Amino acid sequence: MKEPGGWTWRVGLAGLAAAGIAYGLYRATSRRKKGGRASPGPPRASEGKPAGLGGGEASGSPRSSGPHRAPLRGFPQGGSDGSNSTQGVLEGEHLEKLLYLLDITEDPVLQGQILVTLSNSAAFSVNQDLIRALGGLVVIGKMLSVPFTDVRQKALNALNNLSMNAKNQEELKVYITRVCEEVDDSSVNSELQLAGLRFLTNISVTNNYHYMMTSFVPNFLHLLFEGNERTQIQVLKVLVNLSANPAMAEHLLNSQAPLLLSLFDDCINKDILLRVLVFATNLTKSMRNDKGSSAIHNEHRYNEDSIFSTLSDNSLYTQKLASLLHHYDAEVKEQAAKLIMQQC
Repeated sequence: MKEPGGWTWRVGLAGLAAAGIAYGLYRATSRRKKGGRASPGPPRASEGKPAGLGGGEASGSPRSSGPHRAPLRGFPQGGSDGSNSTQGVLEGEHLEKLLYLLDITEDPVLQGQILVTLSNSAAFSVNQDLIRALGGLVVIGKMLSVPFTDVRQKALNALNNLSMNAKNQEELKVYITRVCEEVDDSSVNSELQLAGLRFLTNISVTNNYHYMMTSFVPNFLHLLFEGNERTQIQVLKVLVNLSANPAMAEHLLNSQAPLLLSLFDDCINKDILLRVLVFATNLTKSMRNDKGSSAIHNEHRYNEDSIFSTLSDNSLYTQKLASLLHHYDAEVKEQAAKLIMQQC
């Protein structure tokens, strides 16, 4: 004979126990014993000074196992502090319990708590490998399909940190299309949209998965002109990574971006302007390297609103670049000069 309400009681008790474990592990990973400083939190976009024009785009990429850094990629994203400290590194059994609880619970509050803990722990390369070995990438990836926005956002934060690992990227590529769709469907400038863009930035550090984003380039360009400055910077990080791949040049050059010229202006946010200049530099380099090739230089393939038209024989564009030589920021002036030299 079953106890009245027994199932409900057991589920409730299990939920309380799971929440206790998640909270305890969260506390363990959110503080450092040494100096009492907090350990790295969920990945956030770096709003500081760009690290340089030749750096990669991985957020806090582990020094030993992170994605290859190609020339003229974007700028660092934040995330892990890049230290070699083991503070906050969880034991495999703890991660296994968290992943098991995440897999079986349907409580969005508990799902969110566990995902925050996993996201924090995934800022460390040791945990990135452990989570993959335990099958955690699939468990976390399943959270992208839940109907709760907050849970999907926290899942993307965790996947963003996990994507700082090259071996993880090979498995995480199956979520690229889903994340692109999420970025497109999300409210403009929302935290969910930004979390998706950060994941796409990391996964696009290498050329391996660019082909999976090709059909979403128009969406990225649309968002570049619809979003606020935070969103514009995140979109540009993705576009800069794509533009560094010569195989993507024709598709990008053929895309419609009639407002692109408006971003080459000294009144534009410096972080946006610098990334726009790098984006244009990458594409101009591809145009020069393939000069004479009908694939790129057949002008009849492009209409007047295409990026190709903006970057080719446009007197206003040339004037804007020249004016940027007087910009207050040395990096902007240097990048503008580099781009002008490529025009010669």
